[in-house]
Amino acid sequence: MSNPPQVIRPPNPLRAKVGGFGGIDANAIAKAEAALKAMSAQFGQWLQDEIVKLDQAQADIRANGYTPETAEALYFRAHDLKGLGATYQYPLVTRIAGSLCRLMDDGEKRMLAPVAILDAHIDAIRAVVRDEIQTDEHPVGRELAATLEARVTEHLA
Repeated sequence: MSNPPQVIRPPNPLRAKVGGFGGIDANAIAKAEAALKAMSAQFGQWLQDEIVKLDQAQADIRANGYTPETAEALYFRAHDLKGLGATYQYPLVTRIAGSLCRLMDDGEKRMLAPVAILDAHIDAIRAVVRDEIQTDEHPVGRELAATLEARVTEHLA
């Protein structure tokens, strides 16, 4: 006769770190949301700081050409904006920067990206921030993002 099977449950230290058996601590979430709300007055300036960096990456490409170094600098700026746009209350910036990242994600094909499409993305990001078009619910924002995404898809095909 064989022994009955045993179920061994290893300890789950992650559960303890996120609030034990009750899940994530609601008070911690509330504190984080309050801190984020308190910082939201600075989002506009922080987003402008990121736009300045993006402008510099574009200026470097115009001054020094589209080289692996200038391409990488632009990619990092786009990647930062992809992550920060929604945090700064501009999900449309996240979407457009995501499209730019998609165009440049593959390091081996990055140098094949048409500078005109790169410039269009940069100009679009600058325009939506300037005109305070935060989401793609705005018809201009939606059309702009969709058109840029279509150009990227065509190029990558």
